[in-house]
Amino acid sequence: MSIPEPPSIGFFERYLTLWVFLCIGAGTLVGLNAPAFAQAVGGMEVAQVNIPVGVLIWVMIIPMLMKIDFGALGEIYQHRAGMAVTLFVNWAVKPFSMALFGWIFVKHVFAGWLPADQLDSYMAGLILLGAAPCTAMVFVWSNLCRGNANFTLTQVAVNDLVMVFAFAPIVALLLGVSSIPVPWDTLVLSVVMYIVIPLAIAQFLRARLLRHGPAALEAALRRFSPVSIVALLAMLVLLFSFQGKALVEQPLVIGMLAVPILLQTLFIAALGYGLNRRLRVRHDIAGPSTMIGASNFFELAVAVAIVLYGFESGAALATVVGVLIEVPVMLWLVRAVNSSRAWYERPASAVAGS
Repeated sequence: MSIPEPPSIGFFERYLTLWVFLCIGAGTLVGLNAPAFAQAVGGMEVAQVNIPVGVLIWVMIIPMLMKIDFGALGEIYQHRAGMAVTLFVNWAVKPFSMALFGWIFVKHVFAGWLPADQLDSYMAGLILLGAAPCTAMVFVWSNLCRGNANFTLTQVAVNDLVMVFAFAPIVALLLGVSSIPVPWDTLVLSVVMYIVIPLAIAQFLRARLLRHGPAALEAALRRFSPVSIVALLAMLVLLFSFQGKALVEQPLVIGMLAVPILLQTLFIAALGYGLNRRLRVRHDIAGPSTMIGASNFFELAVAVAIVLYGFESGAALATVVGVLIEVPVMLWLVRAVNSSRAWYERPASAVAGS
């Protein structure tokens, strides 16, 4: 029996990199030509939280979190090998390897070309990316690599539960190791603001919609998906309105920050895929298990970077670079996973278990 083609990636998601480039241009122009407007928006804060950005973050995250089905947690045992790889790579390897790549390239290889007063801030942004494995876009990557839908739902639900408790301690640990001050109160506030509360709202809305049947939930998610991407792009315009001057003066910074992020993505994908094959995990489980670690919950990373360090910080810029390169790299990884299926399943006994 032939395997049906998965749903194609949506219009906004397919061209997300292009939209990000356009937002970089638009935000930069706003920052250079209307700095007073950018500063006024940046000054709209309550308890160190920028109100416009907070609203946009919630609009981005809540529809994505509505996809999570905590009822799928019962399937953990059925796919325990793939789930073990997911948890090991996401929480025991990914944050620490990103900190290592950042230390190598930001603190050493590129240190002479990067602004000296922003090195710690760039490191903080990379650490935030590394500590935030994907929650939303993994559904897209799973579809494209013909992943098992039930396993994808299960691993996202487990991952979000772990993130509630592990994100702040891991970020604090790595910032401390990197000799970067740890604002614990702001970090915990960020977890509550951008994980706990949106997750609770999303699950409440999901339950209300499911009262009218799964079709009502699916219809709502289809309507909300473009809104989420538009909110992300609007936030990027705001962000780059503050970063515009620095980008014009130092355009190579984005390219240098992209190097550790790219290497981290490829390393995590290779590790996850290899471990799944070693453990004889079925290919339709290995695909989403690989993709969730290789991709990032960049919405959370961007939001926390802004709260902790501000719009104009190197941390905020580093997290946005993660947005910039994620879609093309992940699409390439999807093709690699699909095209290597014959290799993955050879010999036939290599996929006997799951």
